Amino acid sequence: MARIRNRRKPVAEMNVVPYIDVMLVLLVIFMVTAPMLNQGVKVDLPQVSSEVLPQNNDAQVLTISIKADKTYYWNMGNEVDTETVQDQALTLEEMTRAVTAIMNQNRSQGKQIQVFVRGDKAVDYGSVMNAMGGLQQAGVGNVGLITEAP
Repeated sequence: MARIRNRRKPVAEMNVVPYIDVMLVLLVIFMVTAPMLNQGVKVDLPQVSSEVLPQNNDAQVLTISIKADKTYYWNMGNEVDTETVQDQALTLEEMTRAVTAIMNQNRSQGKQIQVFVRGDKAVDYGSVMNAMGGLQQAGVGNVGLITEAP
């Protein structure tokens, strides 16, 4: 009886299992290290001119100014007005209560309000962010930041 030999042909396919293992290990490493990457670096930002924000002519404009002593001043009008002061608050809570009242009053009348924040350059970043958090609590969904050209 003659035996027929089955010859095995060489396999020309690449074995990708080790590459998948390496990829999964790298994925786990990047997933673990990614949350550690958002630490800040102290930088001195350059002064640049910024583009003008689009302004809705039908909306009322609430301009909030934060002075160097962390007091809040605001003005309500038809355009951005940084010179006139209608009211002031000494604390963030007072400002939040006042803006909440302004927002509720204008919403009940069906008016749109654009809110702009203008901070003194001597005020720290945290104070501006606290003011923006207070505005969010007051129901303001969109805030523009006012800068001055160098």
